[in-house]
Amino acid sequence: MRKVSIATALVLVSSHAIANDDLMMAAKRLFKPIPSAIPAVKDNPVTTEKAELGKMLFFDPRLSASGIISCNTCHNLGTGGVDAGPTSVGHGWQKGPRRAPTVYNAVFNVAQFWDGRAPDLKAQAKGPVQASAEMNATPDHVTSTLNSMEEYVGKFKQAFPRDTPPVTFDNFAKALEAFEATLTTPAAPFDQYLNGDANALNDQQKAGLRLFMNKGCASCHSGINIGGQDFFPFGVIKKPDAKLLPAADKGRFAVTTAPSDQYVFRVAPLRNVALRAPYFHSGQVWTLKEAVGIMSEVQLGAKLSEKENTDIVAFLNSLSGRLPKIEYPILPTRTKETPAPSLGR
Repeated sequence: MRKVSIATALVLVSSHAIANDDLMMAAKRLFKPIPSAIPAVKDNPVTTEKAELGKMLFFDPRLSASGIISCNTCHNLGTGGVDAGPTSVGHGWQKGPRRAPTVYNAVFNVAQFWDGRAPDLKAQAKGPVQASAEMNATPDHVTSTLNSMEEYVGKFKQAFPRDTPPVTFDNFAKALEAFEATLTTPAAPFDQYLNGDANALNDQQKAGLRLFMNKGCASCHSGINIGGQDFFPFGVIKKPDAKLLPAADKGRFAVTTAPSDQYVFRVAPLRNVALRAPYFHSGQVWTLKEAVGIMSEVQLGAKLSEKENTDIVAFLNSLSGRLPKIEYPILPTRTKETPAPSLGR
């Protein structure tokens, strides 16, 4: 009897190990770990000088018309790369129409913004600074502000030594892109798992990963950013509640004008998703549990059990990586030539 019991136990252990190996192999086919190295950026080599300049620009509110709004205002690096509310509050207390996407790991997305209207981070950087409901500035305001401070001019010369003049709106955007390329979050438990550490996820997280793949979540949320690689309608099976999908915001349709792109949005990347409630482009859902339940019903046509929902949420928590340590930069001192703040619209 003892020999039979030992043999049975060995078979069970072996079966469990094979199941875990199969799960890891399946995960590796769908997802990729975030590399520890800074990723390359097309047509914009990331240098130390460029990234350091970009960090200063990211935190400088004087690039906005009011002098009080910076990139970090809406993409707060201390709160998951997003701000606190459903939608951002910009110039003159205007509310933006959509939830601010996270800036962390944005370099891995196929395009920027919920509707994908910017092909890369260079193009994205030029949008909010000029938007009347955000920073409400102009390219001239940006370059005039930067040229008014000799330290900034020197930093631009170091970052763009071949350019004359070095301070341009294009180079402003390139510097921001270089800094944002450094905002990756490697070494999440899930990354460690993808790199071969079977113990990096606990049993509940592995169960959630299996459900995430088997239920169909990974058909949209895959790749290195667990999303961000394609565009899909919000409401594949049934239309979400109007508070989650405002009728006036037709998503990618505004970019392409193709009828098939009505209410189509870029798939939300799920890296660090546990850090950045509220969820969806409308920012109306405050817990991951509720968000997972909504997505399973409206996108997949499946109603999850309490345990299934809890297990998937446990897996999503394993996507929180190592955030970069950011030291707040000391910014150049304004001069009499620096444009004065303006609160007017």
